[in-house]
Amino acid sequence: MSSGEADAERREIFMSVFFTERFAQLEPYTPGEQPQDRRYIKLNTNESPFPPSPGVTAAVEEEARRLQLYSDPESRIVTRAIAEHYGLEPEEVLVGNGSDELLNFAFMAYCDEGCPALFPDVTYGFYPVFAELNRVPMIEVPLREDFSVCIEDYLELDGTAFLANPNAPTGIALKAEEIERMLRARPDRMHVIDEAYVDFGAESVLPLVHKYENLLVIQTFSKSRSLAGARLGFAAGQAPLIRDLNTLKYSTNPYNVNRMTSAAGTAAIREDEYYRRNAQVIMENRAWTAKELKRLGFEVTDSRSNFLFARSPALPGGELYRALKKRGILVRHLKGLRLDPFVRITIGTREQMEALIRETEKLLKTEAREDA
Repeated sequence: MSSGEADAERREIFMSVFFTERFAQLEPYTPGEQPQDRRYIKLNTNESPFPPSPGVTAAVEEEARRLQLYSDPESRIVTRAIAEHYGLEPEEVLVGNGSDELLNFAFMAYCDEGCPALFPDVTYGFYPVFAELNRVPMIEVPLREDFSVCIEDYLELDGTAFLANPNAPTGIALKAEEIERMLRARPDRMHVIDEAYVDFGAESVLPLVHKYENLLVIQTFSKSRSLAGARLGFAAGQAPLIRDLNTLKYSTNPYNVNRMTSAAGTAAIREDEYYRRNAQVIMENRAWTAKELKRLGFEVTDSRSNFLFARSPALPGGELYRALKKRGILVRHLKGLRLDPFVRITIGTREQMEALIRETEKLLKTEAREDA
């Protein structure tokens, strides 16, 4: 079957006859599975194993009584809380419906036919989707053999750079000084640094916002602040950049952050110590899990995120994923030539990680017996 025939068949099966040709070949992002058939130990979507702080729960319950009213389109209270916490001005912060909305705004604002999006060939799967969705060219820059980002590879390229730091799904982080070197070397272009996992041991470049007009930093409350279900993220940059993004926000959805989410985010900032302690526990569990996986013969990247990227010489990634799922443990297997041998494992509680290691060890012993 030719590619044209395959596209036609795909439209016939999945799409209406009214679907515009503009998006006919768009390959949407595939979120991590959320199965409902049984209870799983969920180590596949990088959620926090810890619930929101008590203050967040109370704030959401209180705000639920006002749902007959629109949310504040400026999200002033949560914006001020974020700005004060990070030493910014409110006009240097924009909150969004998760960091994904803000990333999409950045693709819309800073890329076009003459300004491609630059990002690694192995990174967050939404980047190529945003590029295709917004019909902008993209340049996927190969990672090194060890899956690290080489800043030099980006210095001679024209376009807007999008870097997840730490990177996903590898968890490998760049130092702030490496990113600053790129900002200095290319003051003529935009750099969007996606810090979704920065609170688990990486260096944030938020302190550089006032120094560089070509820097936009995006963070999320989904990971370290236990609000994946609330959908809250924020972008930080100099005021003109935030005005750029606001133009797009007010042209699409002025009420993009709901009342309960705003209240939850404000309370989470105020109870920061609770989340810092949880992040520390996750980092300790990450170190323990990495050590145990290496004991079992796995190769594990040097993750600075709330997940591990690992492969076993005995079990291909897809087989390991399926075998663990049968045993009630979900991990993520991302398809692709370089990704196929690996699984991405979210770090949960110590009890969850002990269960993972226990079941993995059983699988490897079974595999060894069958090979004998």
